[in-house]
Amino acid sequence: MSSLRSELPDLKKWWDELSDVYSRTLQVVVERLFDNLKGLSKLKENGYGVGHLKWKPPREFRSFTYSQSGFKLDKKGGQTVLSLSKLADIPIRLHRAIPDNANLRQVTLKKEPTGKWFATFGVEVDREPPEKPDELTDVVGIDVGILKYAHDTDGIVVDSLDLSDERERLEREQRKLSRKEYGSNNYEKQCRRVAECHANLRRKRRDFLHKLSNYYAREYDLVAVEDLNVAGMMQFDSNSRNRASSAWRTFLRMLEYKCEREGTHYVPVNPRGTTEECAACGVSSDKPLWVREHSCPSCGFTADRDWNAAYNILVRGLKKVDIGVGCSESTPVETALPTGTTSVPAKCVVEAGSPVLTARSA
Repeated sequence: MSSLRSELPDLKKWWDELSDVYSRTLQVVVERLFDNLKGLSKLKENGYGVGHLKWKPPREFRSFTYSQSGFKLDKKGGQTVLSLSKLADIPIRLHRAIPDNANLRQVTLKKEPTGKWFATFGVEVDREPPEKPDELTDVVGIDVGILKYAHDTDGIVVDSLDLSDERERLEREQRKLSRKEYGSNNYEKQCRRVAECHANLRRKRRDFLHKLSNYYAREYDLVAVEDLNVAGMMQFDSNSRNRASSAWRTFLRMLEYKCEREGTHYVPVNPRGTTEECAACGVSSDKPLWVREHSCPSCGFTADRDWNAAYNILVRGLKKVDIGVGCSESTPVETALPTGTTSVPAKCVVEAGSPVLTARSA
């Protein structure tokens, strides 16, 4: 990689247009190329059949990065401006304020399929995450699903996000695209409309997941979840579309880094048998998916199917963490939580960054 970097000055003499690009940006392109080659090599070592990297012409290069230098944020005429060396001063709209003590390390500009440009800043902040508590007072186990997105041990049920209207609009726009002549101006315009539908779906889904993960990370000392193999579940014959739309892996990834940021214990557990196992006596009993109530043939304990799974997830999570629990450890029969279950519509999920969640609830 270093040898190719040293050849950049000679390449500029051979290709004059490269002189119009900031030098550090060209170096980042070289780094990206070698990262891709390294990724292909790892896939080959693991037995995957891979091809070769394809040449991408300049008109299809939709992102570039300024790293360490060559850019800065400024104010001109009351407007926030991103100044890029050898390019321009670009008016931008920040969706959140950058902390005063933050150091801007890099900025990546990317053109989305909708035709809009976005700037992503890499910021270094001198901030240590809070220490995780040695004694647990608020703990929760979460079982994720399709009909109900999340069911936790506190009896709270969060409905899945309803995106049926957005999917219908996407399908209509895709049908219109199929009737356009490939390569025409109308075809390109319709491609952007389809891309806008995809972006709208993605934004609403990620907004919901951010809000939900933020709530659990801030309100609890320990969060226990299933360590799901979503890629393997997608290979099942039925219901793969709903599994993909649920984005469980994205939710768990968000929850993990937010728990780290808030000083909350994040504990993934083995999901095998959490639904079949009785939360009261531990006896396993098979039940098909359409049976939504757990009824133990051994001890007679009955509860909502998902709540029973969430309790088993929490128990496994507490066993993995060698920390004392400050609250009393009652059995599921004593708590009687299943009868107090509360269903929360997806649109009512508390907004991430809401003033009521700036600190842990008392």
